Amino acid sequence: MGTTQLETVPEPKYWHLKTVLSEALDSDFAVGEVLPNERELAARFGVARATLRQALEQLELEGRLQRRRGVGTTVAPPRVGVAVGSTRHSWPGESADGWEAVDAAEAVPPAAVLKLLGTAADQPVHTVRRTRSTQGQAVAAELLYVPAASVPGLSVPGLSAVDAPAGAGRARAVLRELQRLDLDGQDRSVELGSARADDAKELDRLPGAPVLVVTTRYFTAAGTAAVSIATYRADTCRLTFGDSGDVEIAHDTRVAS
Repeated sequence: MGTTQLETVPEPKYWHLKTVLSEALDSDFAVGEVLPNERELAARFGVARATLRQALEQLELEGRLQRRRGVGTTVAPPRVGVAVGSTRHSWPGESADGWEAVDAAEAVPPAAVLKLLGTAADQPVHTVRRTRSTQGQAVAAELLYVPAASVPGLSVPGLSAVDAPAGAGRARAVLRELQRLDLDGQDRSVELGSARADDAKELDRLPGAPVLVVTTRYFTAAGTAAVSIATYRADTCRLTFGDSGDVEIAHDTRVAS
């Protein structure tokens, strides 16, 4: 990786540096290789460390770099294609959707989720946690919010100790009851976000790392039956939407309308 003159470049220095670094990643580094430390890189390119950090953060956002605990900044492998919503009228957990149930509990959802559900804060809501892996790597963590009214077969408050005492069994019981309903449809949105502490731990990322947040609402004739908030690793995932025109969210971050 050679030096470059940035002073006369009209675009922001960090953006031009990002382009130079990206080219160097293709030619000078292998996947998984650790980059030199910030001080060495800043000196090599003749930039302030703040400028370098901006360029590195942008490359991480684009999935070219990964920050790994106890290792440093490494060259990321190509993003893994992850299908989202391949069956438009399918409940969570149906048709081996690739998610693994972890746990379920009754909890008050965040205000934004309550608004999507259209429920009051004092109404019981089952919160199911699931994770998704691809090629042995955790790529997503999900919180599925299911109002008690959507799963009347479960006792309220709490779940039946016979059907689901705890953990993954409890989560699967909620999913089974949800699948008894007639699904009328669903809508989905995608936005860029930052990993919360619990999601970061699940995904082996640093808190605040860029993630793709997929929000899905599931509808029955009675209204919203459940809301899913799924957090995908932005550095490793390319989301594909087969039922919405094969839209891919890749390095150019195209978004379906």
